[in-house]
Amino acid sequence: MDPQFQQAIQRNPHLGVYVNEFVQKTGDEPEFVINLPKDLDAENVNIILAVGDPVFVHLYGTHEMGEAKYYTIEPPLSPIEQRKYDAIMNNILERSADEEVPESEAELKELISKLLYEAVEIGAGGDISEEDGKTSIIEKLVPKQRTIPVNQQEFNNIQYHIERNVVGSGPIEPIVRDPYLEDIHSIGVDNVYIVHKKLGMTETDLTFGDEAGLDQWLRSMSERIGRPVSYAKPIADGALPDGSRINIIYSLDVSKRGSSFTMRKFSEVPVSIIELINWGALSPEMAAYMWICLENGMSVFFSGETASGKTTMLNACLPFVNPKSKIFTAEDTAEVQPSQPVWQQLITREDGPVDSRVDTFALLKAALRSRPNYIIVGEIRGVEGAVAFQGMQTGHPVMATFHASAVTKMIQRLTGDPINVPVTFIDNLNIAMILSAVYRKGAFLRRCLSVDEIEGYYEEAGGVVTRAVFQWDPETDTHKFRGLNNSYILEDMIATKLGYEDKRKIYDDLFLRARILQEMCDRDIKDYYDVLELIINFYKYGVEGLPFAV
Repeated sequence: MDPQFQQAIQRNPHLGVYVNEFVQKTGDEPEFVINLPKDLDAENVNIILAVGDPVFVHLYGTHEMGEAKYYTIEPPLSPIEQRKYDAIMNNILERSADEEVPESEAELKELISKLLYEAVEIGAGGDISEEDGKTSIIEKLVPKQRTIPVNQQEFNNIQYHIERNVVGSGPIEPIVRDPYLEDIHSIGVDNVYIVHKKLGMTETDLTFGDEAGLDQWLRSMSERIGRPVSYAKPIADGALPDGSRINIIYSLDVSKRGSSFTMRKFSEVPVSIIELINWGALSPEMAAYMWICLENGMSVFFSGETASGKTTMLNACLPFVNPKSKIFTAEDTAEVQPSQPVWQQLITREDGPVDSRVDTFALLKAALRSRPNYIIVGEIRGVEGAVAFQGMQTGHPVMATFHASAVTKMIQRLTGDPINVPVTFIDNLNIAMILSAVYRKGAFLRRCLSVDEIEGYYEEAGGVVTRAVFQWDPETDTHKFRGLNNSYILEDMIATKLGYEDKRKIYDDLFLRARILQEMCDRDIKDYYDVLELIINFYKYGVEGLPFAV
C-alpha cells in the first residue's frame, strides 16, 4: 500500500474501515491520490481522492458497471456518538446565549470551537456502554455547567459533524470540498448528482435521510443567503458565503418529486485566461483579440447556454480592462470578480415591501449616473437590457452574460420581448463571444464556439450584419482566425481610434499579445494573480515590464 495511503488511514480510522469493507466486497484495492490524473477513464476507475481530512471521495466504476459512481467517506457517528452529539449541541446552544453574535464565518467557527471545548470532558467517555449512555448523558444535560464525557476519537468525530453542520455545508460537505466539483443537482432526499470536471454528470451516494432532514437543510441554506424559503415563498436564489450560487425549490406542492436545489460552485480565486487557454476553451489569438478590444473600451456579451462557462470567461477576461478603469457591476447574485481597485458592486434586493425593492433595471440607471469606464451586468434577461444599450449609446462600454447559443439567436432575443432593443441600436454592442459545453470523444468540454463582430444594421441587407472573426473547428478542436486582415472592430474602430495610418498594423499588436499569452502558457504562469500582475506590468511599462522576451 502507498505510504501516503497508510498515513491517511492512520490519521483517519474510518477510512481504513471503508477500504477494508470495499476490498472484501470487490477484491480491488483503490488507488490513493491527491490530484486526479489527466487521463482518467470514467468507465474504469477506482480512486480515493483526499479532499481534506477527515473527508475523502471514492470514484469507482468498471466497464461492466458502465458509468462510475461517486462515494463519500467521512467519519460516521455511532448511536452512542449521535446521542452525545445531540447532548453537546444542546449544551452549546445554551452556552451561546451568553456570547456575542459573531459577525463573520471565521468568528462563528471560533465561537463554536470555544463552546465545544467548554461542553465536553475529553478522556472520560471511552468506557460508557450504549445502554449506560442512554441515561448518563441525558442526566448531564440538566445543568449547563456540566460537561459531556467523550474519548478522543469520539471528540474528533463529533467536532467534525458540528463544524460540518453549523459552519459547513451539512450532508453535502464532502462534495463541496472536492476541487473537481462544478455543480450539484438534487431532487428529493436521495437523488443527489454532481457535474464533475473529469466524470461529467455523476450519481453520488449522498442522502438527506428523510424529507424533514432535507427541508431543514434547505431552510438553513436559504437563511444563509438571506432569502428564507417557506410554503408561502418556496423559491429562493442567492449566493452563499463562499461565493457558491444556490437555487432552492421548496415544498412538494411546487416540486412534485421532492424539494430540490441546484448549487454552482465558484472558487474564491477566478480561473485565469491562461488556464482557459491550456484547457482549450480558446486560443492565445482569441484571448489577445479580447485583450485589445477590452483595452479599447469595446462592449462585449458572453453568450451561451446554461453551464457553458459564460461567467468564468467574463471573469478571466476582466484583467484585460485597464487597471485604472472605474468598474460598476450590477447583479442578482455576486459572481463577477473584477480585479480593478475602483469597483462599485451593486446587488439587487428582491425582498421586502415593493417600494424598497431594487432590480437590475434600477441598478443600471444608478450606474449610468456615476460615469463608470465599464458597466458589467451579471446577466441580461429583461428590460435592463434596453438600459444597457442606452449606456452603450452614451459611451459607457458594457460587458454582460446572456443566454443564447448563437449570435443570430442573441440578436433575436435582444430585439424581442421583453428586452425590446430596437434593431437599429444593435450595433452599439461590438462583440459577441459564443460559448458552449460540448461533448467530444466521450468527454464534456467547454469551448468558445465563435467570436462575432456586430457591424451594424443595413436595410439593404435586411438585418444586422455580423462577422465571425474566430470559429471553433470540432474536427481538430482548434480555433481558426477568420478575421485576419478582415476585422471590422480591429481596423475600422480600434485602429482608427488609435490613429494608425496603416490600419493593419493593429494585427501586430494582436500577435504581440498572443505571444505574451503563449509564453505564459509555456512557462506555466497560470495563477490568476500572477497573470494579472504580468498584464498590469505590460500596461505600465510595455514589453520592458515583462519577465521574458517576446
